[in-house]
Amino acid sequence: MNGIIQRFDARAWVLFAIMALVWGIPYLFIKVAVDSYSPAAVVAGRTLIGAVILLPFALRQKALRPAMSRIGWVLAFGAIEMAGPFLLLGHAEQTLPSGLTGLLVATVPLFAAVIALGGGDRSVLRPLRAVGLFVGFIGVAVVVMGPGLAVEGGGGLIAIGEVLLVALLYAIAPFIIARKLHDVPSLGTITLSLLAVGIFYLPIGLLTQHEVPTLDSTMALIALGVVCTAVAFIVFFALIARVGPVRAPLFTYVNPVVAIILGTIILGESLTIGLLIGFPLVILGCWLAATGGTVRPPRQVEREPEVEAELPPVAPG
Repeated sequence: MNGIIQRFDARAWVLFAIMALVWGIPYLFIKVAVDSYSPAAVVAGRTLIGAVILLPFALRQKALRPAMSRIGWVLAFGAIEMAGPFLLLGHAEQTLPSGLTGLLVATVPLFAAVIALGGGDRSVLRPLRAVGLFVGFIGVAVVVMGPGLAVEGGGGLIAIGEVLLVALLYAIAPFIIARKLHDVPSLGTITLSLLAVGIFYLPIGLLTQHEVPTLDSTMALIALGVVCTAVAFIVFFALIARVGPVRAPLFTYVNPVVAIILGTIILGESLTIGLLIGFPLVILGCWLAATGGTVRPPRQVEREPEVEAELPPVAPG
């Protein structure tokens, strides 16, 4: 990438729209997949499928050797970005609606901003960003505790806690990339991570799979691996190359809209009052906390690391 971040053009907007869709639909596919697959089997299936598809691209670009030289940090990234979150999401969606899950995952920028603040980044305290933190967490509180909550009882609250933990892990993972793997090709890091996570979960998935999977669940699992993992990463890399790493992940603010719409239309999930009130608050808060109300990037790439560390992670739900 050159030193000047490029502007959005027609191709960039197409890539942006694709990412908004392919990383907005995983929650629907996860919900369908865990209907007859165990959460561990879903993780093993989607990561191994994604790794097999990405492997030829990684080999062609000679991206694996640099990643192997940092295998410890690559495995740490895979554990925090994939192994933990993918399993937690699968378990949580056995209880939660897919749309609500997608919305809660969208709180990643809020956690990232808090982590950045803890690391000494005082820019998080700028007025609009501080307001975003407050508004976003209020939105989450309204969704979780507001009227008409779609899930009742302790099980539902535990599942919500699992998804918020996913958001926290997603917020931590980019710091590993920024500080320990910044000079390693992203494709190598992602491919090795997916392969390692898939191999780790394969025996667990086989041991925990106690029923014959349905055709719908199997198709959803394949779609997770092909569309939401392999294809999504390839398109994401292309988007980064087109518009730069600062603006590329902004499509994540559209993902919850896609998740909620698909969950309502296809799965018949209800739109509660708490969700309708809290949803715009969460999205507005995340936007302000991550961007300060603007998407104008710094002129030089050298000024970007601090911003990149606060962006949403490079993995879908």
